[in-house]
Amino acid sequence: MFNEPIFFERNRVGRVYTGGKLFSELFGDEAVDGFLPEEWIASNVAALNKDSKGAKEGVSKIKDSDLYFDDLLKQYPDELIGKGKKYRILVKGLDSAIRLPAQAHPDKPFSKKYFDSDYGKTECWTILGVREDAKIYFGFKDGVTKEQFIKAIEESETDKDAMEKLMKVITPEIGDVYFVPAKTVHAIGKGCLILEVQEPTDFTIQPERWCGDYRLSDNEMYLGLTKEQAVECFDFVTAPNAKLEPMITFSGDSVTVESLVSEKDTDCFVINRIRLKSGKMRVDNDGYALYIVTDGEGSIVGENYEKPIKKGDYFFMPALVMGKFSIKGNMEIIETY
Repeated sequence: MFNEPIFFERNRVGRVYTGGKLFSELFGDEAVDGFLPEEWIASNVAALNKDSKGAKEGVSKIKDSDLYFDDLLKQYPDELIGKGKKYRILVKGLDSAIRLPAQAHPDKPFSKKYFDSDYGKTECWTILGVREDAKIYFGFKDGVTKEQFIKAIEESETDKDAMEKLMKVITPEIGDVYFVPAKTVHAIGKGCLILEVQEPTDFTIQPERWCGDYRLSDNEMYLGLTKEQAVECFDFVTAPNAKLEPMITFSGDSVTVESLVSEKDTDCFVINRIRLKSGKMRVDNDGYALYIVTDGEGSIVGENYEKPIKKGDYFFMPALVMGKFSIKGNMEIIETY
């Protein structure tokens, strides 16, 4: 298993919001909205759902096997991710049919203090598709105070737009990249098909009472914290820029590589976008990497190995065989590690 790329069973995860229709464009699923609006990709994280389907909900299963990825990582860390390294990412495909609640995610100190976790939830969105009138919300409007925010929490009991009025609104376009630091208020708006790379947790503080027509419980809003503790997760001072400008790091006749998120942006993850035009590129990295085909088709090739891949496919490249395989074809691929 460690001698070739690892593929996974599909992994649609339930949420309290509706979506998933645009997964037809990425994965070829039926074009309908429902309560499975997320695809967790090469995940070793369990979903924090009130009505959980079991301890492994959200954890990816190795294709054509009974093995779960989290168990495999625990048993064979050196072969999979490299000696002394950790698997520090969670990747999701999300398609929202409604605006999600205003929320923020903890940084590492907050997670350690309240959840005994070494990871927060800094994240990055790459826009893969949009519906009509798609929106995202990022950062507080200038001058918004903690007191106004607390007042909006109370008002959200009866006013579903109370939180929306406090946030800046952005109209996303396909190909855009948005970096969301921990503790930044944000909300994915309706009509966005997003590839999200984040730290490996499911911690979300969302002190807004409604998610569409679903009334959130206090635990779903605050994850067991008091309101006062939860509000500490929101930054009212820093106003980061949301949109990132990809930087070309390699350009050839048949291969272009763009850096979307680098080590200069965060110590949480790296994201590259690879475009092949009848091209071929060796998959080579210092450790493991995860690859998601976002457009086109081609194949992975190695010694006595060739496997076709197309839009919507994703695979994990173990550290043990890094540098022994290449990707070729006409494709756009997101690489993250």
